[in-house]
Amino acid sequence: MKFIHKPLLIAISAILLVLSFPNFNLWFLAWVGLVPLFFAIKGQRPFKAFLVSYITGVLFFLGTIYWLIHVTLPGMIIAVLYLALYFGIFGLVSSYAICHKSPLTIFAIPAVWVALEWIRSAGIFGFCWALLGHSQSHNLLIIQIADITGAYGVSFVVVMANIAIFLTVRDIRQKKYYSFHMALALILIFLSLGYGVLRTNNIFTGESLRVAVIQGNIPQVEKWDERFRSLIMSKYEALTKLVAANEPDLVVWPETSVPGFLESEPDLLQKVSHLAASLKIPILAGAPSVRGKEENYYNSAILISEDGRIAGRYDKMHLVPFGEYVPFKIIFSFVEKFAPKPIGDFSAGMDHTVFNFFVERTAKEKDVRWRMLKKARFSALICFEDIFPDLTRSFVKRGANFLVNMTNDAWFGNSSAPYQHAQSSVFRAVENRVNVVRAANTGYSCFIDQKGHVTPAVHLSGKNLFVDGFAVEDIILTRTRTFYTLYGDVFAHICIFSALAYIIGLGLVGLERSFSLRLKKYQ
Repeated sequence: MKFIHKPLLIAISAILLVLSFPNFNLWFLAWVGLVPLFFAIKGQRPFKAFLVSYITGVLFFLGTIYWLIHVTLPGMIIAVLYLALYFGIFGLVSSYAICHKSPLTIFAIPAVWVALEWIRSAGIFGFCWALLGHSQSHNLLIIQIADITGAYGVSFVVVMANIAIFLTVRDIRQKKYYSFHMALALILIFLSLGYGVLRTNNIFTGESLRVAVIQGNIPQVEKWDERFRSLIMSKYEALTKLVAANEPDLVVWPETSVPGFLESEPDLLQKVSHLAASLKIPILAGAPSVRGKEENYYNSAILISEDGRIAGRYDKMHLVPFGEYVPFKIIFSFVEKFAPKPIGDFSAGMDHTVFNFFVERTAKEKDVRWRMLKKARFSALICFEDIFPDLTRSFVKRGANFLVNMTNDAWFGNSSAPYQHAQSSVFRAVENRVNVVRAANTGYSCFIDQKGHVTPAVHLSGKNLFVDGFAVEDIILTRTRTFYTLYGDVFAHICIFSALAYIIGLGLVGLERSFSLRLKKYQ
């Protein structure tokens, strides 16, 4: 491919990867998206390989998280430049690896990719967004392995396919017709697809629960404006009364749907409590809350029971850095001066809350009416908490039979952000084999079953974003616990150790060769 200039290879790779994500959803392009990059870094010196890969990463993240510009231009630029570093490191290691022909290369390069994805997802600054595996959220067969490996396993398979194609094409151009790499990749792909067929044919049984989600579509500029307070509450009341005709067992409102402190302001609490009691339907509402002697603020999910009582509360545990709080204030205090909007002063919750409520139904059999009482257990993930697999599985391990994601993606305008966000929920559903219910202020509000299949979303005239309405779905209360739920990112950890061992091995080989060359020089 000498006739193709490197900048063109970089652009092709970035474009293919971007097109594999929403709103394009051409997921099959991810299977070849890294091939041009491998050709671009082949035979390059370390710094040049890093630079080429880094530029590819910049273009990729510009094309996927461009919507951050709606919140902050400087923040978007910093995020892109930072996240692209992982591409750069990957290219640096890969360029060295493909120059040293080894049967381990086909496994090592995907392991390095997974290790880097895991590292960038960890900690308070972790950003598990646009993982390569997420591009396959519509490819239901391949993502079923996530209940063992997590999303990282899907990334591994996709990267292995890319490097196998590259190595095969490279060998053919050198008139070497090896089939080793492609054979290994195809075996892994077929095994993954076979497992996918097995899991997608599974029938999940258990008690059913009818859940309704409300999408208020409240403009961001109106959410905390006192003049719109009554209008906002009236909209949620009206939509909840409409959906009550479908006899749901639970109604879910989005993140911070209540325009005030629900627990502290009697007028708001009375409205929501009266609504739940009059309809005899529990309501899970998003609202800020303030508690404690120091008046700590929390981003909360509050369950109002069907008799109007507060039945439970969950306080968001993983806050948005530089959005809901300033981490390490002594170091980053200057950030607030440049922020386009005030940065919140929220405190992180400490409890992995699992909500419990009983559903009472009247059934009829042979002209005899009897009452049925069943217990439902679920947990709420607020805003972007669903992108963190370890946090999510901790709720399922504690007994949650389904998950609710309450979010507000109105910050990001009419962009691909809500659909990319929903990709994370798809993987959380498959990893833990639980239903995920998504209630968003402006969309994407939908239901995701245990196999990752997305069912009815709130829509109007074909639009999911910036429309108001509701959706209802019967879900299954799953009680299964997957390998991933029990043991987490074991696969990713194996990849990390394997990648480190491989890199150390390459380093030792390089030192040995360097030493041998110097020795020959002096002989």
